[in-house]
Amino acid sequence: MVTKLKKASEESAAAGDSPDLAGTVKESAQQIWLAGLGAFSKAQAEGGKVFQALVKEGLDIQKKTQAAAGEKFTDATSRMASMATDLSNKASGQWDKLETIFEERVARALKKLGVPTSREIDELVARIEELNRTVAALGGETGARKGPPHKTAARTGAAQRPAVKAARKRASARKAASE
Repeated sequence: MVTKLKKASEESAAAGDSPDLAGTVKESAQQIWLAGLGAFSKAQAEGGKVFQALVKEGLDIQKKTQAAAGEKFTDATSRMASMATDLSNKASGQWDKLETIFEERVARALKKLGVPTSREIDELVARIEELNRTVAALGGETGARKGPPHKTAARTGAAQRPAVKAARKRASARKAASE
């Protein structure tokens, strides 16, 4: 096409014929326009088929990416679960150490204050039970007094009544004097 134009332009330049060049350009433009229309028509006719093929390829790619993403997600989930388990185990071990240290410090503080441990109390309870059995065996069940002990005036509060009344009178007197 280009060679035709060159030849035509050379011939028209040699002959001094300028209208021939314009005709050649017009003819070439017409052919380009018609080729474009033909390509457009063909694209229209086969466009639906191409579109459907592209949609199918897109679906295939989407399925592949979803499968790959699913694998990555499963992989990441298992790694996170493993890491969480490791962290939980480490935290549990640290918590146990902290608990042991706390218990030891509390035991030392209670010992300094003279508070008996549960083991010492258990030993005392066992000794008391043994002594009770021994006393029961030596004194016999008949000599031992059964039932609750008798109440005395101090336990019932009868002896305390005059002291309570006197304390109330003193409190009333102090209140009246302060007003």
